[in-house]
Amino acid sequence: MEYRRLGTSNLNVSALSLGTMTFGEQNTEAEAHAQLDYAISRGVNFIDTAEMYPVAPRAETVYRTEAYIGSWLKRQPRDTLIVASKITGPARGFTWVRGTPRINREHIIAAVDASLSRLNTDYIDLYQIHWPDRYVPMFGSTSYDVTQEREATSIAHQLQALAEQVRAGKIRHLGLSNETPWGVAEFVRCAEQLGLPKIVSVQNAYHLLNRTFESGLAETCHHTGVGLLAYSPLAFGWLTGKYLADTQVHGRITLFPNFGQRYAKINVPAATREYLRIAQDSNLTPATLALAFARTRSFTNSVIVGATTLTQLKENIDSAAVTLDKVVLEKIEAVHRMYPNPAP
Repeated sequence: MEYRRLGTSNLNVSALSLGTMTFGEQNTEAEAHAQLDYAISRGVNFIDTAEMYPVAPRAETVYRTEAYIGSWLKRQPRDTLIVASKITGPARGFTWVRGTPRINREHIIAAVDASLSRLNTDYIDLYQIHWPDRYVPMFGSTSYDVTQEREATSIAHQLQALAEQVRAGKIRHLGLSNETPWGVAEFVRCAEQLGLPKIVSVQNAYHLLNRTFESGLAETCHHTGVGLLAYSPLAFGWLTGKYLADTQVHGRITLFPNFGQRYAKINVPAATREYLRIAQDSNLTPATLALAFARTRSFTNSVIVGATTLTQLKENIDSAAVTLDKVVLEKIEAVHRMYPNPAP
């Protein structure tokens, strides 16, 4: 397993990291522990979670993922692992998360303390804002609409509150998720101006069907020293090819249709079919092609892989040994020109 420095931090993270949003919904506690054991045995040292997990979020299961990780973590050598979690943002209707979740001092203190307790740890290596407190288009929405602006906690206030948690030793590093180029740049600017901890990473969707990171965010992150944690590298299972054969096959898209709307776009099947053809011609599984592509981009610090079975997880982690050659990359670019970002 390759290890990479996370942004400008002192953390060296595995090039593939373990996503856990299935723990507590699609996976039992025992299955979660088995995935964690296997991932660590293969060299994965980075575990990503969030207070609102599992997905799809609901009052009956909220916080369960962190609790499953915590029951496993208490018997692990903590200093060999990098654990990341996230604070839930506002305006998603998740009223069972601290009533009406916000990214302000009161909510940050409550969220951090609760996550530490569930995770059975004294500190979180990377604490991320799951999505902005302010309005931004996201989760399939791509056009900024100024009329949707709402009252939001200032970025300076958010950083000051998070800095308190860093000084208290509860958080080591800060990150963002589902952010925009302006958001990343403004967090970095405020940190520099106010002498506060700098964000070191941004966790955004990045895969063959959504390469929008490559425009504004890639440039912003390059100049600010912020690393990408790429999530959904298999596009909710689309890039495995299983939905081409049967749109109702068991999977996250069919289990949680409201969370798969960004993939319900006209060119997704056609583009997926082309990427599957490239994988077949290259003697690779579709998942291996997709994961190897995301992992080997210059701006990617780690690719977050998730699975519901150990068989899937093994295939995902095996992809760490694969590097795509020039011919394969040229074929991928040809498809991307034909079907640019069909699932942004």
